Amino acid sequence: MIVEDDAPLRDVLVRSLRAEGFDPRAVGSGGELLATGLESPPDVLLIDIGLPDADGRDLCQALRAQGIDSPVLFLTARDALTDRLSGFSAGGDDYVTKPFDIEEVAARLRALLKRGASAAAPDPLELALDPSEHTIAYRGRSESLTPTEFRLLAALAARPSRVISRRDLIRSAWPYGAIVQDNTLDVYVARLRRKLGRLPGAPTIKTAHSLGYRLQ
Repeated sequence: MIVEDDAPLRDVLVRSLRAEGFDPRAVGSGGELLATGLESPPDVLLIDIGLPDADGRDLCQALRAQGIDSPVLFLTARDALTDRLSGFSAGGDDYVTKPFDIEEVAARLRALLKRGASAAAPDPLELALDPSEHTIAYRGRSESLTPTEFRLLAALAARPSRVISRRDLIRSAWPYGAIVQDNTLDVYVARLRRKLGRLPGAPTIKTAHSLGYRLQ
């Protein structure tokens, strides 16, 4: 599945990858991808980070929170170390920068397909995270989140019932190299708890003392 907003590039990717033996489908935005329902998750995802309606990394986190563990190859013009590291923290598996050779993209996709998912995906929670609106919905009710709150909650929702270390949560929610104090993370967790508390029956964030947090 290709998620790329540049229509000419999207068409080139579809034609070229088909010629390389793939069976590609393509959409132009994160919203289009989520609207497909993804009942049958794709074998591998090629996601442009600079989408018109959402950061591709937020889209990846939203997919992980839904239990979709398909490998993700990010495609972007951003080549800074901080961008690459933030892509991996968001749940991406590989990274190709523009301009690129289609042969390299195909080779990286094949490598991801061989590798497969790193582990069996956990059962997803009934939370719907929207990376374009930065909202969380549960059983017909929703709450608005800040971008940092969204990334923090997505990191927890991607591994429900598992303790996520404070360090990993900070890496997922803040830019690489950001100086984040322990109490800053605690403040954001407290905000999320209040917002989840306004969604009756929604999962809650539990504290694992001296370790981190888990969502269950």
